[in-house]
Amino acid sequence: MEQNTALKGSTVCQVLTFRLAEEVYGVDIMSVREVLDFSSVTKVPHTPDFMVGVINLRGNVVPVVDLKKKFRMGATERSVNTCIIIVEVQIDGESTILGALADSVQEVVEFEDNVIEDAPKIGTQLNTAFIAGMAKRESGFVIILNVNAVFSMGELSVISQTQQLPAEENHE
Repeated sequence: MEQNTALKGSTVCQVLTFRLAEEVYGVDIMSVREVLDFSSVTKVPHTPDFMVGVINLRGNVVPVVDLKKKFRMGATERSVNTCIIIVEVQIDGESTILGALADSVQEVVEFEDNVIEDAPKIGTQLNTAFIAGMAKRESGFVIILNVNAVFSMGELSVISQTQQLPAEENHE
């Protein structure tokens, strides 16, 4: 990715880009902890459909969600490129770690503020608060997610409760 070295006075946003189906999404790099290869996930009963299960990350229980299911795009099919993006979200003012399935991770891109537009206003019935912005590129748009707004408070409380489970050994 070419970088403009003459960014005098402009604000730059670093975004980790990833694919869900044919679309390119991004999250602010400051929310990303790490990216993992997809490994075994332990299913937790009575959780929302979009929650794949939990993984053991260095002794901590980390819930894993399928963003494609959450966005009503179908389920993520496992491939050699499927990965889990470990992100930090805020729940009631406290940091919570969760994993998000992605079809593939692409790159870290720097966007200047002037190429990021607000989320489109699609009507009152559709909540677009989870979209932090739309970054313009030659090949189209990158939908930048607000990780703190992707899930409702009820969904986040269910995810948070799964972290109270004892960490089991992952069998890869």
